[in-house]
Amino acid sequence: MPVSINEIELKQIQDYIKQKFAKDGTGHDWEHIYRVVRVSLDIQKVEGGDKKLVEAIALLHDLGDWKFNDESQASILEKFLNSLNFNDDLIQFLVKQSSGISYKGANVDTPILSIEGQIVQDADRLDAIGAMGIARCFAYGGSKNREIFNDKIDWVSHNTADSYKNCENPSLHHFYEKLLLLKDMMNTNEGKRLANQRHQYMVSYLEQFFIEWYGSKDNIPKQFKLDSYKVSL
Repeated sequence: MPVSINEIELKQIQDYIKQKFAKDGTGHDWEHIYRVVRVSLDIQKVEGGDKKLVEAIALLHDLGDWKFNDESQASILEKFLNSLNFNDDLIQFLVKQSSGISYKGANVDTPILSIEGQIVQDADRLDAIGAMGIARCFAYGGSKNREIFNDKIDWVSHNTADSYKNCENPSLHHFYEKLLLLKDMMNTNEGKRLANQRHQYMVSYLEQFFIEWYGSKDNIPKQFKLDSYKVSL
């Protein structure tokens, strides 16, 4: 029997998440979650899937985020959903999908998700790129007291989740370690379409950043060159 969630259950999740993430300063605040919900529902209109389950996964995807907690995200999610007395099938579905959303490194496999989970993962990744992604990248770096940029430090293509989690590289390196890769990691056709424009905006931003940093595009160090990241819109 397929799992389902009703409006009352959705409201319980939303009320808790909105309160819990209201004052986050890392770029993972309620406004981020709200944008992920909105974009997820836009993608769902094109790609299908259960609308209410999409919304529930989007609301839950940052609760217990592995980057900020020692306890596993699955455990934190399960405890919360059990406290709401949801049925076991729904709990297991939401835990599996929501805990599988986050990016954990360039060379780290992601779990196979339902269409609802894939939609939310695309929406979450879309909020990590483009103008919003740029703002969130530097907000997160600032919250961790990281340098904006340092060309004496190489960016890293992470092979493990621990390597990615423990990396303290400057904020701009995060574009090469994650953000510029996300366009090619989208699940749905609609996600891919939306990602192209946001991706190219980031590339244009980085070109301007380096012009202002070095005085000319010709002076950009080889490891930060952008030619291979450009797309045709």
